[in-house]
Amino acid sequence: MIAHDFRRAFLTVMSATAMLLATSTLYAGPAADANTVVLKSFRFTPMSLTVSAGTTVIWKNLDGEPHTVVSDAGLFRSGGLDENESFTFKFDKPGTYKFICSIHPQMLGTIIVK
Repeated sequence: MIAHDFRRAFLTVMSATAMLLATSTLYAGPAADANTVVLKSFRFTPMSLTVSAGTTVIWKNLDGEPHTVVSDAGLFRSGGLDENESFTFKFDKPGTYKFICSIHPQMLGTIIVK
């Protein structure tokens, strides 16, 4: 009887654990505000962000390496951002704005303004 009760309890715990894991998300790093792009692991996260006209976007470098934020159209350009430094830009007009890190040009991103 004890073995049967132990087995039932074990299966209940395992089932609950499986359900918890199935409904949870993996930790993806530091949480960002809705209008923040994080620079980490040599990438922009999110790579694409949609905001309303008049929104200020913040880029925050959480990498141990310096990065920049440079508009492909020349609209904005940060200086070198060291770890924990930020750059902001206010998007007043609707459109699609692409940007890169000029130090690491494989880092690409897009801001879509509605």
